Amino acid sequence: MTQRRVVVTGIGVLTPIGNNVNEFWQAMMEGKSGAGPITKFDTTDFTTKFGCEIKNYDPSNYIDKKSIRRMDPYTQYALITSIMAVEDSAMNLEEVDKERIGVVFGSGIGGMDTFEKQHREFIEGGAKRISPFFVPMMISDIAAGQISIHYGFKGPNYATTSACATSTNAIADAFFLVQRGSADAIVCGGSEAAITPMSIGGFNAARALSTWNDRPLEASRPFDKDRNGFVMGEGSGTIILEEYEHAKKRGAKIYAEIIGAGLTGDAFHLTAPAPEGEGAYRSMRDAVRDGGISIEEIDYINAHGTSTELNDINETKAIKKLFGKHAYKLSVSSIKSMTGHLLGAAGAVEAVATVLALKNGIIPPTINLDEPDPECDLDYTPKKPKERNIKYALSNTFGFGGHNSTILLKKYEE
Repeated sequence: MTQRRVVVTGIGVLTPIGNNVNEFWQAMMEGKSGAGPITKFDTTDFTTKFGCEIKNYDPSNYIDKKSIRRMDPYTQYALITSIMAVEDSAMNLEEVDKERIGVVFGSGIGGMDTFEKQHREFIEGGAKRISPFFVPMMISDIAAGQISIHYGFKGPNYATTSACATSTNAIADAFFLVQRGSADAIVCGGSEAAITPMSIGGFNAARALSTWNDRPLEASRPFDKDRNGFVMGEGSGTIILEEYEHAKKRGAKIYAEIIGAGLTGDAFHLTAPAPEGEGAYRSMRDAVRDGGISIEEIDYINAHGTSTELNDINETKAIKKLFGKHAYKLSVSSIKSMTGHLLGAAGAVEAVATVLALKNGIIPPTINLDEPDPECDLDYTPKKPKERNIKYALSNTFGFGGHNSTILLKKYEE
């Protein structure tokens, strides 16, 4: 079976550093941090009191008030960025075959805000206080369902959930579906709204979050020797993946091409990565193999780069194991230094950053990298963006449970 070319024809983001693609890109070019004190709840009893929240958020610009009340914030974010991406794609919804357009959209946690609020209702008022919308608002597949319903897209429709690898898994699945001919286009990505008391408290209990409450802007510092945990973010990213001839026929603008994906499991530990980044190494290796190129052709890696002790060292080791001497010729960066860690949405937002890096020929920076960990000795694009002609780029995401996902993107050429 001939494999079809798959291209990116639409993008949309809602992030702590920008509420649309242009704001997001500009903020990255300026090296802005999205961190600040948490405003969503009282943090008096919490070890960590800051995060990367979305600012100036108004869902009514995209969604009617009745629907807003019946959607968890994670679903609102997902639908909003999907509306952005579909509009950006300039797809004529009156002419496309909606049975050939699908939605693969994930969330690592789903409707945590809804779960916590409904549980409080139950504790305070008993079972009769539980909303009939509780379950359909909470479940992690409902964002994919809502996007499908909103547009009438009747192709493959489901969610992925693999912790922080969630939305890269969604993009990989969408790539495979379009490549093999199961759909002409897929709306894919991920969303997360986990800045809630239980989420912050749970990650604090696991000692995963930074506790730099006195300097939140500097707290997310991937690959830096003083890093002490990740900074929780929230938001969503959507990408439209489309079969090349389908896109070309309708005169679509094309941002980039996706040519490979690698998905692996550590089979090692609930939260810690496999020693020496073994699973991450195989994920990147498989993506490059899938794309049919050599490792020397890779110019840029958008790193998972969480600002946690184990991840940053192990990801660096994985890169050096796969690329050898070429590892020191690569540009690497982690935009989590600016956005914080968006958990299940991280991969999609970072894929959008990678697409824009390819298109614009500019590597986004890793801010707050003052003194690299001695074991992190690659070019992480510290402090400022860097111009570079990028032909091929990898985007990595790795999650609790040992989930590893890598996609391989190519600069678009007809």
